[in-house]
Amino acid sequence: MSPEMRNPDPKASLSRTFIADVEDRPGTLNRVVSLFRRRSYNIDSLSVGRTERPGISRITMVVRADEDTARRIEANLYKLINVLHVQDITDAPSVVRELAFIKVSANHEQRGEVLRLCELFRARVVDLHSHSMTVEITGCQDKVHRLIEVLRPFGILELLRTGAVAMVRGSDQQPTLEEPLGNDPTDEVAA
Repeated sequence: MSPEMRNPDPKASLSRTFIADVEDRPGTLNRVVSLFRRRSYNIDSLSVGRTERPGISRITMVVRADEDTARRIEANLYKLINVLHVQDITDAPSVVRELAFIKVSANHEQRGEVLRLCELFRARVVDLHSHSMTVEITGCQDKVHRLIEVLRPFGILELLRTGAVAMVRGSDQQPTLEEPLGNDPTDEVAA
């Protein structure tokens, strides 16, 4: 085992995943991204989508940062208007996934090999033409990257990766914004 693995440097920069619940309003994403630009933080991955709560969106960001920088990022995000909750889930038990479309050059003779590789990675073909195939894969970032690398010798014609989306595992997470849907004591059921 290398010395770096035995005594990891807690200040070392690593890939960190943040989730931020924000109000779904014009300009919110711009303010979040501008914060990263002003502080010279590079965003490795960014994904935004609606949540189960009307008017609330979730931003998932993957950033290279040490522990101190991660704390500053979280504190700075809380200062932004429209940001309701921020969590660094890097060390939390979580589900993190990414989607990719990979258009591969594959003639009739190569298709069997590409299909076999797709099967190994649990990817699927979503479009087929005479000289190309488009493959869809969903999984952790490493899995997506490994499939891209094994398909590269065939010739990647086009590649599109979404940003990571993430959610903390389990149901014991503290409610962050309000009680879960359907548990409002003021709701009355008509008899």
